[in-house]
Amino acid sequence: MPTWGELLQELVDLQRRAELAATVAPPKPGTPSPFDVLRRKYLKALSERTGRATIVYATAWLESKDTVTSADLSVGLGDVQGLMEAVSNVTESDLDLFLHSPGGSAEAAEAVMAYLRTRFDHIRAVIPVAAMSAATMMALACDEIVMGAHSQLGPIDPQLTIGTPEGPRSAPGQAIIDQFERAKLECQDPKNLGAWLPILRGYGPGLLAICDNQRQLAEEFASRSLETHMFAGDAQAHRKAEKAAKWFADFSEFRSHGRRVSREDAQALGLNVIDLEADQALQDAMLSVHHAVNHTLAGTAAFKVIENHHGRAFIQQKAVQQIMFQQQPGSPGASPPAPPGAAPPGPQPPQGAPPPGPNRAERRRQEKKGGR
Repeated sequence: MPTWGELLQELVDLQRRAELAATVAPPKPGTPSPFDVLRRKYLKALSERTGRATIVYATAWLESKDTVTSADLSVGLGDVQGLMEAVSNVTESDLDLFLHSPGGSAEAAEAVMAYLRTRFDHIRAVIPVAAMSAATMMALACDEIVMGAHSQLGPIDPQLTIGTPEGPRSAPGQAIIDQFERAKLECQDPKNLGAWLPILRGYGPGLLAICDNQRQLAEEFASRSLETHMFAGDAQAHRKAEKAAKWFADFSEFRSHGRRVSREDAQALGLNVIDLEADQALQDAMLSVHHAVNHTLAGTAAFKVIENHHGRAFIQQKAVQQIMFQQQPGSPGASPPAPPGAAPPGPQPPQGAPPPGPNRAERRRQEKKGGR
């Protein structure tokens, strides 16, 4: 298996060849960048090995990108549009869905998986490193999950951001409820009111109900998905799905939203989890895809990559403040995409505009020369 470092060397070699070719002739419109070449090579190789469609959904959440916000990296409703692009030229009925994400909106995760279910009969989630929170919900909505010894899922209890006098603060929904219950007890002694009032001012209308409703939403989505897909055909499907969903949504079980759920934890719940290491050739092919995508996220301005094994991609880049739609090389009507990380072009004068006139000093010089 090419390691992360070996793929980096392959990328460097591709960059050198591209630079050398550019000294002979300028690149043709639509020429993919070395990052694109590397990703597409391994995406295609995996799909050819499995006979399944392959789609990557990955964000740069483990990278350091100063201009990228947590909202940029989150699972959002706009990802449906990206996945629509990624499945538009796919004919296979089975899908390997790579998930590398910190999570985001439970509602968006539900919408994404509902859409993918209209296109694929069987979906296998591949977790190369970590799929947390709402990304865990997406994995639970698949038929199988592929995890390595290093892979992890996470709790799905809701996280809420509330306004405080010191600014917005995020906290687990259950922790907000637990804190309110503690305040009710301690505020029975008037001496404690002064300490609690600044905290309770952030408890706006409906906050406690929202916390409870969001937890129920996550738990119900996970339970319904597991019963319908992963546990389909099992006589105990309903019971097993409810038990697993409740466990994933229980804040008291984890004490932290970033707590690791290992492969063994998921298997103990009865989830259909496949060991990545069980098939060495498949492991090599899957991790090569992840490493290739990781180099794009680490070495360019891209912070979210949604791409299939045909090279159809929906890539978001912060530096150019736009979404880069990449068609297959040579597609009719394809426009040359800017290479990931490229700076936006500067403002250009309108074509056919007259050259700017002389400035004040130049006009005076001309006047003196003309004797005026």
